[in-house]
Amino acid sequence: MNHRFYFFMLMILAICRNIPFADAQQSLTDFVLSGVLDSTVNYTAGAGDSPAHSWGIEEYANLRLRARTGERTVFYAAFNLIALSGNYLENAIKPGNPNLVNNIGTTPLYYGQNYAGAMELERLYFRINGDLFDAEAGLLRMNFGYGQVWGSSDFLNPRNPLSHNARPRGVLGTNFSFYPLDSLKILAFVAGPGEPLSSDGGGFISGLSLDQHWDRASLQFLYAYETPKSNETLQSFNTPPPPADTFTDSPWGLHRFGLSLKADLELGFTVDALYTLNPDKLDGIEGLSLGTGFDYNFIGGDLYILFEYLFNGLLSVTSPADGGIWMNHHYLSGSAAYRFNDHSSITLSTIFCFNDLSFTPFARLEYEVFQGFTLNLSAFVRLDQYTLRRGKKGELGPIPPGFDGQGNPVNEGSRVSINAGARLRF
Repeated sequence: MNHRFYFFMLMILAICRNIPFADAQQSLTDFVLSGVLDSTVNYTAGAGDSPAHSWGIEEYANLRLRARTGERTVFYAAFNLIALSGNYLENAIKPGNPNLVNNIGTTPLYYGQNYAGAMELERLYFRINGDLFDAEAGLLRMNFGYGQVWGSSDFLNPRNPLSHNARPRGVLGTNFSFYPLDSLKILAFVAGPGEPLSSDGGGFISGLSLDQHWDRASLQFLYAYETPKSNETLQSFNTPPPPADTFTDSPWGLHRFGLSLKADLELGFTVDALYTLNPDKLDGIEGLSLGTGFDYNFIGGDLYILFEYLFNGLLSVTSPADGGIWMNHHYLSGSAAYRFNDHSSITLSTIFCFNDLSFTPFARLEYEVFQGFTLNLSAFVRLDQYTLRRGKKGELGPIPPGFDGQGNPVNEGSRVSINAGARLRF
């Protein structure tokens, strides 16, 4: 771990200090290194089989590189560096844990003296800027829709509103944007399959989106087709067979139809919907993921509120059947952020599930010590009918339903989690 880590850091420093430009007339502004460094300490009060009290430390850096290689071409790269210990490390090695707030997924871990570290390639792509078209290719972010919380149309990277600091994952693919009018954008895209070992063409996604912008509104139409996945590819990961009610065994592939709208009136309204159609299993409304809500600024912009409702079809992109995480039908997210002055603010939020009456309130306090350096304190509590001694356990409660990698029920969770940290932007 130590040799690889130091080699990586020396490589980054060498690039930043001595950049071999092809044209001597280019300035250092053609190469930009930026990023963010988070230092966080966590306390968690566990539930079920989890420890009653646990602590953790995490050091996380996201480094972003940008280099202009010509008049129209730009190269982008981003890396994540992570060092963690305590409950952060315990959670990182538990795939499928529904309580994770910071999850590094399947990134390999390397163990040091009193920590484990990881390095992850996050972005690696180029962009060509033209007069009437743009093109991108590589490991990049492809986002769709105008939803602010649930992101129904953002199906290539399902969101988790409980993970505020999570960086969106990239996908291997390419897209071409065409601008026939100043207000109109047509995008064609192709993305590789979610299973990296797929070599038979199964799971490839291609599609088309159209964005029309007006002075106070924007509208997006989206269509995507996913080729059929093979059972051989799925079994190559040594995972249990997929449940019968998922889309993975569709012999006809999947069709996704999206519609997203935002309008800036007295309130800011959004509608974000994506319908997944499996020709082999016509399940009506269960293929629909629909988020709709509004936001508004009060007191000269010092108070900001946001509410967004989600209808989660049990076979839609926001459900576990198609890569999402939500297991019930109806959810509401509410948030209020108040800025005391130019340096400090507080945010109070909650996510509520109507089906089982479980909810997770959380709060975040931020104080900017000086430009680029911020201290923060955040906490969330998981509550349900069982916690309040009135009924059953719920999805957003201390012990949400879930399964481990072998399909066994998980009886672990958290009642309260508190994070104290510092963030440095550069």
